[in-house]
Amino acid sequence: MSIIYYRGKIVGGIYDDRFLGKNVKAASELMPDASLELPYEGTKEMLLVDDIDNKSFLKELLEVLRNLESTSYPCECRYDVCAIF
Repeated sequence: MSIIYYRGKIVGGIYDDRFLGKNVKAASELMPDASLELPYEGTKEMLLVDDIDNKSFLKELLEVLRNLESTSYPCECRYDVCAIF
């Protein structure tokens, strides 16, 4: 498992070779056909991000997830995108 931060905010994670994003209205509107999956047992469902090779889509998705107030957690990363293992 790896938690993904974008510009200091949690936006999702990598779970068993899957990129899962926070299940919020703005993200589900951007990915209306995305399936909901559990990162692991006992957690909330998250959106499966399939289009991981489309850089413009990923940037738009990350911006949508970053702009949510509930995702604010401190990250000491010097880069725009970082993963915590």
